[in-house]
Amino acid sequence: MDMDLDGAVSFVATHGRVLDRRRLAALLGTGSPDDVLVALDAYRNPDGGYGWGLEPDQRSSSSQPVGAMHALELLADLRDTKSPRPVEVLDWLARHSLPDGGVPFGLPHTDTAGNARHWVEADATASSLQMTTQLAAQAHRLARHHADVAEHPWLAAATAYCRDGIEHIGTAPHAYEVMFAIRFLDAAGLDARPLARFVVPDGPTPVTGGAEGEALHLLDFTPYAGAPSRTAFPPDALAADRERLAAQQRADGGWTVDYPTYSPAAALEWRGHTTIQAIRVLRDTPL
Repeated sequence: MDMDLDGAVSFVATHGRVLDRRRLAALLGTGSPDDVLVALDAYRNPDGGYGWGLEPDQRSSSSQPVGAMHALELLADLRDTKSPRPVEVLDWLARHSLPDGGVPFGLPHTDTAGNARHWVEADATASSLQMTTQLAAQAHRLARHHADVAEHPWLAAATAYCRDGIEHIGTAPHAYEVMFAIRFLDAAGLDARPLARFVVPDGPTPVTGGAEGEALHLLDFTPYAGAPSRTAFPPDALAADRERLAAQQRADGGWTVDYPTYSPAAALEWRGHTTIQAIRVLRDTPL
C-alpha cells in the first residue's frame, strides 16, 4: 500500500499553516528553501529563539527550547548551507543551557493560554534528557552541512550531556525518551542498537502516562533513510510499519495524531505537521 500524495497535498493546501505549505513545496521540489526560511522567521524572536506556536501546543510568544528544536529540524531538512539561523539558534541555546550542558524541558513564561500543561509546569532549573537529545539530534543533522554548527561549543557540551544521560538510562525508560535518544545517537554517528531492546518492532510501543491508546511505532524511532538504527530491526518489521503508516492516511488526505491536543487550532496544526512527516518517511522508506 502507498499513500495518496495528491490527497496529502490537497489536505495541506486546505488546512496547513503557511509554514507547512512552504515546507511541503520544498520537500516535493516545487518550492525553494528560501521560501521556508521566510515563513520560519514569523516564529522567531529578536533574541534568536523561536516561539509563537511553532510547537502547536506551546502557544506562548516566548522563545522556548521546543521552538528551537522545531526550527533546527526544519533547517536540517532544508540542508541549507548559507543561512545564519542555525548558529543563531545554537547561540540562543547556549545562553539557556545549564552548567551540565543540558537544556531544560521548558522556560518560564506568563502567556500560558492554550498551552499544554507539561509546558506550563516545566522545571526550568533541571536539564531534560528528552529535550536535549532532540535538540542535539537536529543540530548534528545540520552539522553535516554547516561547519559552524559542527564546531559550535553548545553542540559539544550538549553531546557530552546526552551521552552521559543515555549511559545511565534505567531499565524502563519513557518511550519518548528512548525515541529521541535513538535519533540523537543516529545523528551523532553513535551506536543506537543497545536501545533497540526498548522498542517493540512488530507493534506499538506504549507511551506510559499518555492518552488512552497513545503509542509510538517503529518508524517513529528510526524515521530517517540510512539511519544506522534501522539495522537493529528486521527488514520485514520496517516494511510492515511502513504499511501501517500509509494505511493511517485519512479520507481527507491528511494524517492525525493520537496524543492530546489543547485547542482546535493546535489539533489542525499538528495534522499538517504530521502529514508532512508521514510523506517524508514514506518517501524515504522503500516499499
